[in-house]
Amino acid sequence: MSWSKISSVLISLITLALTQSTLAQNSPQDYLNAHNAARAEVGVGPLTWDDTVAAYAQNYASQRAGDCAMQHSGGPYGENLAAGSGDFTGVNAVQLWVNEKSNYDHNSNSCVGGECLHYTQVVWSNSNRLGCARVQCSNGWWFVTCNYDPPGNYVGQRPY
Repeated sequence: MSWSKISSVLISLITLALTQSTLAQNSPQDYLNAHNAARAEVGVGPLTWDDTVAAYAQNYASQRAGDCAMQHSGGPYGENLAAGSGDFTGVNAVQLWVNEKSNYDHNSNSCVGGECLHYTQVVWSNSNRLGCARVQCSNGWWFVTCNYDPPGNYVGQRPY
């Protein structure tokens, strides 16, 4: 085999591996794993994937593809939104939300030092169904939404 054929095969394999790596960060199981790891840390039971909630998320994400606006859908579910450039994945979005944990004070049930409501929705113990979607916006960025059923973040209630 010539060097050009070998290098062509290697480039194809590397491209495939990178594509699979990015795809592997956006599957229903990837979203569930990222959410459920955060929930397990605080003793909250796992979420399950729900196709109806996922279809809602996909429909709304598709509506945001033209502008990538961080505007909530106003629908019947709890909702977290994120956007990012480059290889921004669904798992990256969940990690952004989970990183807000350091701003949540469980004793006072409040956010201290920054945003924490995305995190509290991730770990809301009464939420048990999840659906997420990711679309590439016209500006090249990625828009990610996850929806939670039943919704969380009720004023005066603790997430767990």
